[in-house]
Amino acid sequence: MEATGTDEVEKIKSKFMSAWHNMKYSWVLKTKTYFSRNSPVFLLGKCYHFKTDGMYIALNSNGSNFDKINTEISGNVEEFRKDFISRIWLTYREEFPQIKGSALTTDCGWGCTLRTGQMLLAQGLMLHFLGRAWVWPDALDIDNSDSESWTAHTVKKLTASFEASLTAEREPKILANHHQGTLKRNCDANEMRNEVYHRKIISWFGDSPLAAFGLHQLIEYGKKSGKIAGDWYGPAVVAHILRKAVEEAREPELQGVTVYVAQDCTVYSSDVIDRQCSFMDSGNADTKAVIILVPVRLGGERTNMDYLEFVKGILSLEYCVGIIGGKPKQSYYFAGFQDDSLIYMDPHYCQSFVDVSIKDFPLESFHCPSPKKMSFKKMDPSCTIGFYCRTVQDFEKASEEITKMLKSSSKEKYPLFTFVKGHSREYDFASSPLHEENDLFSEDEKKRLKRFSTEEFVLL
Repeated sequence: MEATGTDEVEKIKSKFMSAWHNMKYSWVLKTKTYFSRNSPVFLLGKCYHFKTDGMYIALNSNGSNFDKINTEISGNVEEFRKDFISRIWLTYREEFPQIKGSALTTDCGWGCTLRTGQMLLAQGLMLHFLGRAWVWPDALDIDNSDSESWTAHTVKKLTASFEASLTAEREPKILANHHQGTLKRNCDANEMRNEVYHRKIISWFGDSPLAAFGLHQLIEYGKKSGKIAGDWYGPAVVAHILRKAVEEAREPELQGVTVYVAQDCTVYSSDVIDRQCSFMDSGNADTKAVIILVPVRLGGERTNMDYLEFVKGILSLEYCVGIIGGKPKQSYYFAGFQDDSLIYMDPHYCQSFVDVSIKDFPLESFHCPSPKKMSFKKMDPSCTIGFYCRTVQDFEKASEEITKMLKSSSKEKYPLFTFVKGHSREYDFASSPLHEENDLFSEDEKKRLKRFSTEEFVLL
């Protein structure tokens, strides 16, 4: 009886948390984000200009940091909106299946960095299966005007839900789908394939114990580094959790993707290539695509503004899959910039659980209707930068390009991170084997994760 009572207290507590966070963050979805018509907007390597067409001398007019960025200038706001909305948005959810070892059925208040990590991984998988040019055909059908009533709707919904929990009356949740009557398109085979992968990628991030990259699985991998459900997760810890999740994924389509996490701000090229060529050990002639995650600090207690041009340069690359970052106490997924402001998706809006195992599950809540902007100087210095490379040749090209960018943007003796030829073991670091049999994290990784856990975001 005592345990049951404790569970009920936890459930009521989670209701209050959901209500508080939705009251706190839903107004953000109502506010408009203003973009200058005189400056280009970059979104994950694509450049949009709302005024003129042509080549833009990006980031620094005197060329001291970067030369011309050879990206296609897209000429209108709608193309940018469609591109942004097509990115996968993963937010707090409530009323999902209970997390193993806890009474939690929501991640409100603690799961934001896991959600931003999911968004970064989702973008990597979208590049892998769909390509950077893909956009969701229904992107502009999302009714942004609905956001004006979200605050009132949220209060009513959570109040009713809370009252029902007190009286033990539970009614089945129905997620509103405003577009069920959308006419089916005459899709060709490629469009149908893309839509299958679009849904499949989202389903891998579903909030259920069986989803490969769902919250439940990520928390299980986090236990290996001493984390439990309800704890704060920093960007570096999440990077290692994502690597383990991809390694352990059993879906056939995911066997062609691997994740590499930089060690102490160093990417060891031979270790990356070994991961990409691991297919060849089993007689497969193909190499794996790799998602490279680099945990870094952009300063001490505050972000050093000297790193602004480098961050802009990174987000200008088409193989960049974004940045797991945020500001103190709040994690955001950074995907672009305009001038000195970063463009991001916010995971802090609490939405209802969606069962992604059902056929034709609603997609609207997995796509953000409007971008948000934040001044770079407000960014927390702890973050994880992500890149996607389809082939070994792509990785070698990317490492050369990023190395030049690091050197040109570094005003100090040492760059933010480095690419080094060879294996980590050649530099007296403990190497991380591709396949660990008994423990998901090596002792060296556990020490590194604990260090990151104490150095990163502080939850007040």
